[in-house]
Amino acid sequence: MPEVAEIARARFEADGVPVDDVEIAVTSGTLDAIERLLVTRLRPGDIVAVEDPGWANLLDLVAALGLSTVSMAVDDEGPLPDSLDEAIALGAQAVIVTARAQNPTGAAISEQRAIALRAVLAQHPQVLLIEDDHAAELAGVALHCLSGVTNSWAFIRSASKPYGPDLRVAVTAGDEETMGRVIGRLRISTGWVSTVMQRLMLRLWLDDDVTTTVAAAAASYDRRRLALRDALSVRGLQAHGTTGINLWVRVNDETSAVTALRDAGYTVAPGSMFRLASPPGIRVTISPLDDEMVELFADAVAHAVHPAAAGAPGR
Repeated sequence: MPEVAEIARARFEADGVPVDDVEIAVTSGTLDAIERLLVTRLRPGDIVAVEDPGWANLLDLVAALGLSTVSMAVDDEGPLPDSLDEAIALGAQAVIVTARAQNPTGAAISEQRAIALRAVLAQHPQVLLIEDDHAAELAGVALHCLSGVTNSWAFIRSASKPYGPDLRVAVTAGDEETMGRVIGRLRISTGWVSTVMQRLMLRLWLDDDVTTTVAAAAASYDRRRLALRDALSVRGLQAHGTTGINLWVRVNDETSAVTALRDAGYTVAPGSMFRLASPPGIRVTISPLDDEMVELFADAVAHAVHPAAAGAPGR
């Protein structure tokens, strides 16, 4: 819909995404956009640089498409520049990065890290850069965009995280050739994303009450995530979670930690779903965790990770 493209362009421009003379497309969510980008630019056997640890569904998608992966190490500020450079040197033809609220670590690309990553990408203009901003309004920190440095690029923003998982809509901006291929794939497959869904997304974007509600949700996630991260650190655990709804907690044994937490009444995700070469960990999602449960849950995690050094866990 022209109205969606117009508002999306303005929202992108406000966040520093290069949108002058670029195409904008609507897809059925972030993963749909990434799949269309990869199949239109790469062939089976080609190499994709992915964050490690990174989004489990993305790792599965890359494998399902017959593509190979090379991992990029991640810290709280996003992919490490040297690791990105090494991945491209190893033959990566596409690079997929998460702008903020990275799943599972909660990393967000800082201003200084963005400068360093853009410098690396500028040396490899042939690489396809795919930038995932799935959390968008829920991220709670400013966007530091990488897009526009390479000749081929795409910036994706989903509606699913801020507005609800059933709103399977994402808007994507990119260079003319790349987006032309994506739009061409849309035309010969689904045709277009439901205009009912597009109108709903547009209505939500323009509703001040909804904007206030999303901001309140972001603040609540920030408060609970940081409280849990601090509580785990006090208990001697290495926890990461700068933005978003997840924490990444380093453990020695994923199976024993997940099992002990299950027995204590909690469910977390084993890190093996999210990692390639990075050390073991567990992903904790804080969205269902009440404020008053933070200390009890931190006790349970400490007991699960270091049972000999911790007391009995709370339930």
